[in-house]
Amino acid sequence: MTGIAGLNRKHDAVLVIRDADLVAAALRHALAEASSEERPGLERAAALVESTAAATETQLRARWVRSRLAAVGFTGDIASVAAVRALRRAEPKLSLLAAVQLQKDAMAHRE
Repeated sequence: MTGIAGLNRKHDAVLVIRDADLVAAALRHALAEASSEERPGLERAAALVESTAAATETQLRARWVRSRLAAVGFTGDIASVAAVRALRRAEPKLSLLAAVQLQKDAMAHRE
């Protein structure tokens, strides 16, 4: 893939893709046709999707950062330089600028 322009470069932007609306519509459709035994589980799933859909892009990026740090075994302070290093180890295509911005998002939305 080295021949495709931009694939070897570090990236400064992180795109948030949301498809919670599609999942919510599918759950509403399933709920409309659900038996009484299926309803509690589908209602819980619908509530989870709605809460996720309500999250801001910054909150979603913060969750993503925490998940990527966990994936590389990072358990230290999210505000540290080590956290930025761990994030870039988890996602080698991230530029330093993008990693620092993502770190700020994660610090702003601690859960």
